[in-house]
Amino acid sequence: MRGVQIAELGATPELAEIDGDGSVAILAVGLNPLDLAVAAGRFYGGHPPFPYVPGCEAVGRIDGQRVHLFGDGRGTIKDGFLVERVTFPEQLVVPVPDGLDDAAAAVCGIAGIAGWGPVARRAPVRPDDRVLVLAATGTVGSIALQGARALGAARVVAAGRDETALERTLELGADATVALEGSDLAARMREACGGDGPTLVVDPLWGEPARAATEAAAPGARIVQLGQSAGPEATFASSIVRGKQLSILGYSVFGLPPQERREAYLGLAEQVAAGRISIDVETFSLDQVAAAWSAQASGAKAVVVL
Repeated sequence: MRGVQIAELGATPELAEIDGDGSVAILAVGLNPLDLAVAAGRFYGGHPPFPYVPGCEAVGRIDGQRVHLFGDGRGTIKDGFLVERVTFPEQLVVPVPDGLDDAAAAVCGIAGIAGWGPVARRAPVRPDDRVLVLAATGTVGSIALQGARALGAARVVAAGRDETALERTLELGADATVALEGSDLAARMREACGGDGPTLVVDPLWGEPARAATEAAAPGARIVQLGQSAGPEATFASSIVRGKQLSILGYSVFGLPPQERREAYLGLAEQVAAGRISIDVETFSLDQVAAAWSAQASGAKAVVVL
């Protein structure tokens, strides 16, 4: 059967004939930074034996039912989903609700839960919340921003580096934007959020933006930390954390129990199907997998449709 393989560390994925079969027909595979990290040798968990099939999440069909597939080591320690058919543990599949196309259903998984979980589950949005979303121009941040708006936040502020992409966040429901470049970042964050600063911060960045966010934050604010795109370390004053009684809450899709991951997926899928959250994706055929890989590496959200 047709599929994709990575032959060696750092190689571009290529079409290949793959031995095997399975009960799940793959419909779409959402690419993620995780896939690129595994292929490049940057993933702390290593990689499957070469050559291997990449792809850590997918939408497939079992007995006429569309399902989301993630886990069981697929794409990290064993062959992933970029192949026409797979075998997958039934207890890990999540049904895909009606109203979603295959590409949207695929990206409601890893990136989707990473964006939705902080505002819906880890630090649920309150009606009086002023939410600051760092890296709001990326897929995860965009979902967090729209999720905060859909859940009734009083004010939502998008922070990012790309000014053109920041304009897009206003169309998606942001009340204001903050450019992460430039001086007086904490002051600009506080001003954009109004009042005495954000009461909830969604942070996929860490590093300097996280430090600025603690300075901008209102007393009692919650900061949900889910990534380190701006650096693995952040330095901020103990007096700020203590004086404001801030809560810094870690969040990782990979640390969620299967049932909680399932509930988060279905919660986001319901929002997407209802049109309250939209996800920008670029779709590619299996023959275009190299282009899809490149697009994902360049910051797009790429989905390979089989």
